[in-house]
Amino acid sequence: MKLSYTLSNQTNPYRNLALEEYLLWNVEKNECILYLWQNRHTVVIGINQNPWKECHVKELEQDNGFLARRMSGGGAVFHDLGNLNFTFLVREEDYDVSRQLDVIVRAVSKFGIHAEKSGRNDILTDGKKFSGNAFYNSRGHCYHHGTILVNVDMSNLSLYLNVSQAKLQSKGVDSVRSRVVNLEALAPEMTIESLQAALVEAFGEVYGGIPQPLPDERLNPDEVGEAEKKYASWDWRLGRRLPFTAEYSNRFVWGDLTLQFCVEGGVIQDAIAYSDGMDTNFIKAMGDALKEITFSSSEIQDRLLKLSENEPIDDTMLSDIINFVGKNNF
Repeated sequence: MKLSYTLSNQTNPYRNLALEEYLLWNVEKNECILYLWQNRHTVVIGINQNPWKECHVKELEQDNGFLARRMSGGGAVFHDLGNLNFTFLVREEDYDVSRQLDVIVRAVSKFGIHAEKSGRNDILTDGKKFSGNAFYNSRGHCYHHGTILVNVDMSNLSLYLNVSQAKLQSKGVDSVRSRVVNLEALAPEMTIESLQAALVEAFGEVYGGIPQPLPDERLNPDEVGEAEKKYASWDWRLGRRLPFTAEYSNRFVWGDLTLQFCVEGGVIQDAIAYSDGMDTNFIKAMGDALKEITFSSSEIQDRLLKLSENEPIDDTMLSDIINFVGKNNF
């Protein structure tokens, strides 16, 4: 396999996310690209999340921070220059999350840190999280990206992120800060630069090759610039705020779900679904699927079951949603 890597030379989240998307669509067959990047003073939310609920938007903007939305699922995260982001970009036939996570585990082991994969999207050391991961797959192109906390200002996690108590309780902790750790606390010699070098080295070791810098001619500045405009736009980042007349929320094993409905005369005029779940396409399609039907549990359930025929979804997740709708007895 061809191994390529590239390091972003700036810290604007909209530019970095644009470059990530460009690399996604332009990764070659039998190639894996490792992309390393940093965002300054940024909250990044998942594709189906409600920014107003997940983040203190006003406070972030007052402090000259950035609110960004990625294409993958998962929850909101805070980035500063004490955090290093990584992305593995491959074609579907070469996509191997376990192998990709092994690169991170091997890289931090070079600093004497024993790490282990936990569940689907966390990497822990001594029971504390230092890396959260998210995933995207479309048209045979995939990426897996995540954070690595080196010396993040932890006070900003609770300052800008509004993590639900249900989510914290499901993880058996009572605060955001109690369940994360900066790697610098375990390896004082670690820097962002030394970690970048260790990741590139581990990338080659895990994949059995010699990573090469991605040539500048592989990038199209105009296409990256157009993608950057999308990521910086109001519509992409903040979207619409639904003037809802009914809202229902629940926490499941796979993530949070909030359903909002605008109902007039017993008919759903508009709807939207928010979630930090990793299975994104079904959630994204729910809002449009529920428009212009009677506001009743049975009709909503029928429409969601029909939607699942065109938008594949994990059986457990679908069952949870159907049962949740039924229990609320709209």
